Amino acid sequence: MEWINAIAQGVLLGGLYALFAAGLSLIFGIMRLVNIAHGDLIVLSAYVALTVTLALGLHPLLALVLVVPGMALFGYALQRLILNRAMGEDILPPLLVTFGLSVIIQNALLTGYSADPQKLDAGWIETASVQAGPLVLGVMPLLVFACAVAVIGALQWMFYRTALGRAFRATSDRQDIAQLMGLNRAHVFAMAMALCLAVTALAGVFLGIRTAFDPAGGSARLIYGFEAVIIGGLGNLWGTLAGGVILGVAQTVGATIHPGFQVLAGHLVFLAILAVRPRGLFPRREE
Repeated sequence: MEWINAIAQGVLLGGLYALFAAGLSLIFGIMRLVNIAHGDLIVLSAYVALTVTLALGLHPLLALVLVVPGMALFGYALQRLILNRAMGEDILPPLLVTFGLSVIIQNALLTGYSADPQKLDAGWIETASVQAGPLVLGVMPLLVFACAVAVIGALQWMFYRTALGRAFRATSDRQDIAQLMGLNRAHVFAMAMALCLAVTALAGVFLGIRTAFDPAGGSARLIYGFEAVIIGGLGNLWGTLAGGVILGVAQTVGATIHPGFQVLAGHLVFLAILAVRPRGLFPRREE
């Protein structure tokens, strides 16, 4: 029963990792942009939620009503005013820009909030649980996993059933042809980044409710997000969910074997999958 419980908890943890990774997968699939600042943007979202909850007295989940659109607007402006200027055939300039953005966010958070760990107080929902046969599952992890499935399903539907999704796919496949057909590449990319940071805001708030966070915590979230994306297959949104679940299960099973093996077990599973399937388990396109 201990192992079954570890697997169940790992699946639920994978929902949080999938939210970490969904924005990365979205941006890479559309723009081929590797966003080094993604983990710091997750932490920034948590701090924005902390500020909103303290200033307005809102519950962290209610704060999402303000944090999600606020981060989406920030993402649109970031892409339109800064990142679009670095985009081109060479992947190095946007990589360097996002690295610089990561440094700026970390130092700004250190200046504004200090290095002390913070946490979002969600009240009773943090400790509430439900009985599922012999298993006891937390309400908050279930909510996070359900949200991850809903977000990824909505993104998948948007990609293939809406005009914006068609613009994303057209710009991703052939930017020059899309420009000739009247699509504004700068606007399409900015909309993609806005969508990415809306998902990132969700991940940041759920992270802040689940555990303590600090300005230097973005690097670990970036690694977990990258691992989930690569395990699932670059650009595959449902694969990202599968990658997050695999990573979460590996960590909880590793922690069951020995508490010190939790993070290491996830990294070992990532390396093993990468060695066998370099393009991930469910790559978007086969060569």
